[in-house]
Amino acid sequence: MSQKITVSATINADAKKVWNYYTNPENITQWNFADPSWQCPSASNDMKVGGKYAARMEAKDGSFGFDFEAVYDEIKDGESFKYTMPDGRQVQVDFKEKEGQTHVDVAFDPENQNPEEMQKAGWQAILDNFKKYTESN
Repeated sequence: MSQKITVSATINADAKKVWNYYTNPENITQWNFADPSWQCPSASNDMKVGGKYAARMEAKDGSFGFDFEAVYDEIKDGESFKYTMPDGRQVQVDFKEKEGQTHVDVAFDPENQNPEEMQKAGWQAILDNFKKYTESN
Protein backbone atom coordinates (compact mmCIF):
# COMPACT_ATOMS: atom_id res chain seq x y z
CA MET A 1 0.00 0.00 0.00
CA SER A 2 1.12 3.55 -0.73
CA GLN A 3 2.22 6.02 1.90
CA LYS A 4 -0.43 8.00 3.71
CA ILE A 5 -1.82 11.14 2.10
CA THR A 6 -2.05 14.17 4.39
CA VAL A 7 -4.35 17.18 4.09
CA SER A 8 -4.19 20.15 6.47
CA ALA A 9 -5.94 23.34 7.47
CA THR A 10 -5.46 26.02 10.11
CA ILE A 11 -8.77 27.11 11.59
CA ASN A 12 -9.23 30.47 13.31
CA ALA A 13 -10.83 28.96 16.42
CA ASP A 14 -9.71 27.29 19.63
CA ALA A 15 -9.19 23.52 19.73
CA LYS A 16 -12.31 22.88 21.85
CA LYS A 17 -14.59 24.44 19.22
CA VAL A 18 -12.72 22.79 16.34
CA TRP A 19 -12.93 19.34 18.00
CA ASN A 20 -16.65 19.82 18.70
CA TYR A 21 -17.44 20.95 15.15
CA TYR A 22 -15.40 18.08 13.69
CA THR A 23 -16.94 15.33 15.83
CA ASN A 24 -20.53 16.42 16.58
CA PRO A 25 -23.04 14.91 14.09
CA GLU A 26 -25.13 18.13 14.12
CA ASN A 27 -22.10 19.96 12.74
CA ILE A 28 -20.76 17.14 10.54
CA THR A 29 -23.88 17.29 8.36
CA GLN A 30 -23.19 20.99 7.71
CA TRP A 31 -19.65 20.62 6.28
CA ASN A 32 -18.91 17.00 5.31
CA PHE A 33 -18.92 17.33 1.51
CA ALA A 34 -16.35 18.44 -1.04
CA ASP A 35 -18.58 20.48 -3.33
CA PRO A 36 -21.71 22.67 -2.94
CA SER A 37 -23.63 20.26 -5.21
CA TRP A 38 -23.23 17.57 -2.52
CA GLN A 39 -24.68 17.18 0.96
CA CYS A 40 -24.34 15.09 4.10
CA PRO A 41 -27.96 14.43 5.11
CA SER A 42 -27.09 12.26 8.12
CA ALA A 43 -24.22 11.43 10.43
CA SER A 44 -23.73 9.51 13.66
CA ASN A 45 -20.65 9.35 15.82
CA ASP A 46 -20.10 7.01 18.78
CA MET A 47 -16.86 8.68 19.86
CA LYS A 48 -15.19 5.88 21.84
CA VAL A 49 -12.67 3.15 21.06
CA GLY A 50 -14.65 0.50 19.18
CA GLY A 51 -17.40 3.06 18.46
CA LYS A 52 -18.70 3.63 14.95
CA TYR A 53 -18.66 6.78 12.83
CA ALA A 54 -21.10 6.91 9.91
CA ALA A 55 -22.00 9.64 7.43
CA ARG A 56 -24.19 9.61 4.34
CA MET A 57 -22.78 11.64 1.48
CA GLU A 58 -24.81 12.26 -1.65
CA ALA A 59 -25.30 14.53 -4.62
CA LYS A 60 -28.15 17.00 -4.03
CA ASP A 61 -29.73 15.95 -7.33
CA GLY A 62 -29.92 12.34 -6.10
CA SER A 63 -27.69 11.01 -8.90
CA PHE A 64 -25.11 9.40 -6.60
CA GLY A 65 -24.43 8.76 -2.93
CA PHE A 66 -22.49 6.56 -0.55
CA ASP A 67 -22.12 5.73 3.12
CA PHE A 68 -18.81 6.47 4.81
CA GLU A 69 -18.17 4.32 7.88
CA ALA A 70 -15.32 3.70 10.26
CA VAL A 71 -14.56 2.27 13.72
CA TYR A 72 -12.40 4.17 16.23
CA ASP A 73 -9.09 2.57 17.22
CA GLU A 74 -7.70 5.34 19.43
CA ILE A 75 -8.97 8.62 20.87
CA LYS A 76 -7.06 11.30 22.75
CA ASP A 77 -9.92 13.63 23.63
CA GLY A 78 -9.46 17.08 22.13
CA GLU A 79 -6.11 16.12 20.54
CA SER A 80 -6.36 13.26 18.05
CA PHE A 81 -8.15 10.14 16.95
CA LYS A 82 -7.53 7.19 14.67
CA TYR A 83 -10.10 5.05 12.88
CA THR A 84 -10.24 2.15 10.46
CA MET A 85 -12.58 1.95 7.46
CA PRO A 86 -14.26 -1.36 6.47
CA ASP A 87 -11.63 -1.99 3.76
CA GLY A 88 -8.83 -1.80 6.36
CA ARG A 89 -7.55 1.65 5.47
CA GLN A 90 -6.72 3.86 8.45
CA VAL A 91 -7.09 7.57 9.12
CA GLN A 92 -5.34 9.69 11.78
CA VAL A 93 -6.68 13.16 12.65
CA ASP A 94 -4.61 15.54 14.81
CA PHE A 95 -5.64 18.87 16.36
CA LYS A 96 -2.93 21.29 17.58
CA GLU A 97 -3.88 24.66 19.05
CA LYS A 98 -1.49 27.60 18.97
CA GLU A 99 -2.34 31.20 19.77
CA GLY A 100 -6.10 30.80 19.30
CA GLN A 101 -5.82 28.89 16.04
CA THR A 102 -6.07 25.14 15.57
CA HIS A 103 -4.08 23.24 12.99
CA VAL A 104 -5.80 20.06 11.76
CA ASP A 105 -3.91 17.29 9.96
CA VAL A 106 -5.78 14.38 8.39
CA ALA A 107 -3.54 11.51 7.24
CA PHE A 108 -5.21 8.65 5.39
CA ASP A 109 -4.34 5.47 3.52
CA PRO A 110 -5.26 5.93 -0.14
CA GLU A 111 -7.62 3.56 -1.89
CA ASN A 112 -6.63 2.01 -5.22
CA GLN A 113 -9.59 2.96 -7.47
CA ASN A 114 -8.78 6.66 -7.96
CA PRO A 115 -5.53 8.60 -8.51
CA GLU A 116 -3.92 9.79 -5.27
CA GLU A 117 -4.03 13.43 -6.46
CA MET A 118 -7.81 13.13 -6.87
CA GLN A 119 -8.19 11.59 -3.41
CA LYS A 120 -6.05 14.30 -1.83
CA ALA A 121 -8.03 17.04 -3.61
CA GLY A 122 -11.34 15.57 -2.42
CA TRP A 123 -10.28 15.20 1.21
CA GLN A 124 -8.71 18.69 1.15
CA ALA A 125 -11.94 20.17 -0.26
CA ILE A 126 -13.91 18.60 2.61
CA LEU A 127 -11.40 19.94 5.15
CA ASP A 128 -11.56 23.40 3.52
CA ASN A 129 -15.36 23.26 3.77
CA PHE A 130 -14.98 22.33 7.46
CA LYS A 131 -12.69 25.36 8.00
CA LYS A 132 -15.16 27.70 6.29
CA TYR A 133 -18.12 26.34 8.28
CA THR A 134 -16.29 26.43 11.63
CA GLU A 135 -14.97 29.95 11.17
CA SER A 136 -18.36 31.35 10.13
CA ASN A 137 -20.45 29.77 12.92
